[in-house]
Amino acid sequence: MLLHHYRFAPDETLFDADTFRREMAGTRSPIAPFKAALREIQQRLDERFHAGADIRDLIHGRAWCLDQLLSVAWALHDWPDDGVALLAVGGYGRGELHPHSDVDLMLLLEQDDDTPYREALTAFITLLWDIGLEIGHSVRSLADCEREAAGDITIITNLMESRILAGPESLREAMKARIAPASMWPADRFFEAKWQEQIARHHRFNNSEYHLEPNIKSSPGGLRDIQMIGWVAKRHFGSQRYEDLVANGFMNDAELRILSQGQAFLWQVRYALHMLTGRAEDRLLFDHQRTIAELFGFRDTPERLAVEQFMKRYYRHVTALAGLNDMLLQHFDEAILRGGERLETTDLNERFVIEGGYIKARTRSVFRDHPYALLELFLLMAEHPEIEGVRADTIRLIRDNRHLIDDLYRDDVQHQHLFMSLLRSGGNVARQLRRMNRYGVLGKYLPEFGQAVGLMQHDLFHIYTVDAHTLRLLKFIHQFRKPEAREEFPVAAALMPQLPKLELLWIAGLYHDIGKGRGGDHSVLGARDVERFAERHGLSSRDTRLVSWLVENHLVMSMVAQKRDITDPDVIREFAAQVGDEIRLDYLYVLTVADINATNPTLWNGWRASLLRQLHAETKRALRRGLDNPLDRETWVSETRNEARSLLATVGADLERVERLWEQLGEEYFLQYAPSEIVWQTLGILDHGGSQLPLILISAPTDDMSDGGTKVFIHTRSVDDLFAATAAAMEQLGLSIHDARIATSSNDWTLNTFIVLDDLGRPIRDAARIEEIRSHLVEELDDPDDYPQIVTRHTPRQLRHFKVPTEVLIEQDPANERTLLELTAPDRPGLLARVGRIFMEQDISLSAAKIATLGERVEDVFFITDKAGAPLTDPERQQRLRERLIEVLDVAG
Repeated sequence: MLLHHYRFAPDETLFDADTFRREMAGTRSPIAPFKAALREIQQRLDERFHAGADIRDLIHGRAWCLDQLLSVAWALHDWPDDGVALLAVGGYGRGELHPHSDVDLMLLLEQDDDTPYREALTAFITLLWDIGLEIGHSVRSLADCEREAAGDITIITNLMESRILAGPESLREAMKARIAPASMWPADRFFEAKWQEQIARHHRFNNSEYHLEPNIKSSPGGLRDIQMIGWVAKRHFGSQRYEDLVANGFMNDAELRILSQGQAFLWQVRYALHMLTGRAEDRLLFDHQRTIAELFGFRDTPERLAVEQFMKRYYRHVTALAGLNDMLLQHFDEAILRGGERLETTDLNERFVIEGGYIKARTRSVFRDHPYALLELFLLMAEHPEIEGVRADTIRLIRDNRHLIDDLYRDDVQHQHLFMSLLRSGGNVARQLRRMNRYGVLGKYLPEFGQAVGLMQHDLFHIYTVDAHTLRLLKFIHQFRKPEAREEFPVAAALMPQLPKLELLWIAGLYHDIGKGRGGDHSVLGARDVERFAERHGLSSRDTRLVSWLVENHLVMSMVAQKRDITDPDVIREFAAQVGDEIRLDYLYVLTVADINATNPTLWNGWRASLLRQLHAETKRALRRGLDNPLDRETWVSETRNEARSLLATVGADLERVERLWEQLGEEYFLQYAPSEIVWQTLGILDHGGSQLPLILISAPTDDMSDGGTKVFIHTRSVDDLFAATAAAMEQLGLSIHDARIATSSNDWTLNTFIVLDDLGRPIRDAARIEEIRSHLVEELDDPDDYPQIVTRHTPRQLRHFKVPTEVLIEQDPANERTLLELTAPDRPGLLARVGRIFMEQDISLSAAKIATLGERVEDVFFITDKAGAPLTDPERQQRLRERLIEVLDVAG
């Protein structure tokens, strides 16, 4: 496996240089023959790629062909003397050329004065452009190289990877001598600069290899990480081949295989990207993932899409490469650059010490002699927060001995006790589980977790692989324990110290999504897995039931909060019955908040937070009253009216006018709104007097409120298409609707409340912006028949590559005498406006709506009736509505 310089055997079936030279001799212009040769070379390489040729032969083969062509091109020009040379640098200098990689060249001059060569240099570069080569070139003298390399880490790196293509080799040797480690950038300084460069690059990708659309070159675990290993080793050892690093003790044979196989896979993907796009594309976009998966022979199965299988292989390779990069660079720093430093050492036990702040195995045989130490090490780190990490040589020992974790190991009571001790340690359990995963121990000890490593779901909702999402969830649980969490996650932070056994939350978090990718309901599969875990690890039957229930029901709280009307006491009573007790409720709340935050950074916002907080509070209230003593609708309404009346009295409201108004509103109104909201709306309506203009009230959460959305209350004459017009007007304002409560008074006035956020998921608080929204809505809703047609904006690129068919589920809600319509459809601007117009066409009234946007799709729930206020029970009418929604929304997608 080649590190920097390559030796590719001449292959005349790819390009016959001698024949080409003879053909060139008989032509008047070289441009056409060069262009034809480039086309033929690439065509042959692509044919071999499709035929399954070794990717190394293709990448090095293209570089070899370009060497030959450039040699011919160089010979076409008159060079006055031997004071100039043509060098391949950068990736081309390593002998690596993908179909559309830049051909990096340097014209090296012996002297600073380029006057004797200027004409030939210009003609040579012009020829390369004319024949269509994508070149990156520089012209430097030896003195230029020395000066510029001394001040720029990128230039010194580029010059280190140089090969002579034409001209005297002595010039390149002179350049190498001037930039040698003895003259500039010694190994330690070079390493530190490159490491900082890598840290900055990884930071741009959130230090994660698990990106939905990764950059195969620059993301963690990508080709740059492989090159980083080579650069550092070359600067220190002068190595020309990766095999030399094994001989120098920098790497072992197993690590060399990981590097070699990972590079070959990424090269295959990169070659395919270049070939498919016709350009130097390094982003593995959704546009290309499905195509490459098919090209590589992956096929859909009942359990998993072909693209998911392909991406799982990708993630497994880059995860291994990222871990190898971390370990090798840490090893280089510790053992080679700082090997002579005296480090403070603290004894831990007979097997481990702390050396320079890092845990280190006392002997190379520690894991072989004491296999339980593979788990003990992580327990010690959890118990000793002062330990910064694991020494590189110990990481290598872990990787070399993790094969010891087999069925017998997993069944050993001592090992089970150690793992449970880690979960019960009270330390940063999430960090240790992440380390266990990075070093390949977690998936060995929990094979069911190992199956989820690198498993992606091809949508915009789940933007991490299952294992990455799970570990992020655990990280959020740990964050809830910190004092600073009280501001952003006040309820979760308050509940954490009240949970009886924190280890049960760690277990539920580990297993909540572990059943994905196996077919069937992942919640049910995960519940079975966690029961087996609990039995194996000696949990009590009570604790086993709790973790199993949490895994099986981990989605329930989020679904109820986002899809059900949680102002309905029947919904609260039903959810409370499903939960059963306050302890389960508290565990489920914390797990749900962590799950949402770990799924997609855009999902958590103030409105979702307020929904979950309200559901948690109302359910706890119901559980404390007792499931046999529920709060009925009549009592709920009575309590709400009494509290609102008292509040209005304190501000001097005319209670007779209040009662007359309330007589027109109906019981449902007092179920939907809290007393404070009723006071706000009542005062607004009374102050508005007899005006026929729409009343628009807007209330934003105060700056000290951690959650909630901006409430827009609309009181106006009821018209058939008001919901469609309102949704369209709000879209025009750049607002997203997250909840809608629709009510109509007995005298045909609407009492509609919308919860809106801006396009970044934040409530609107700015007074000027609020007034803009109010004025716009008054103007547009004054006469909605004049509202202009919805202008559909350009659908974002990502959304186009997810074909989410529109699904419509219609059920009855007999307790509330209405029909529930659940809509799953591709997200797009104007969606709610279209739905509203369909309701208008079908003579349907809307009483409430729950809006949930999940990545590329929406899952909205509408509570509907006919114009007479009766539920839609006619099957034919339901079918017409279903077909119309599918017809309009699928075409609109």
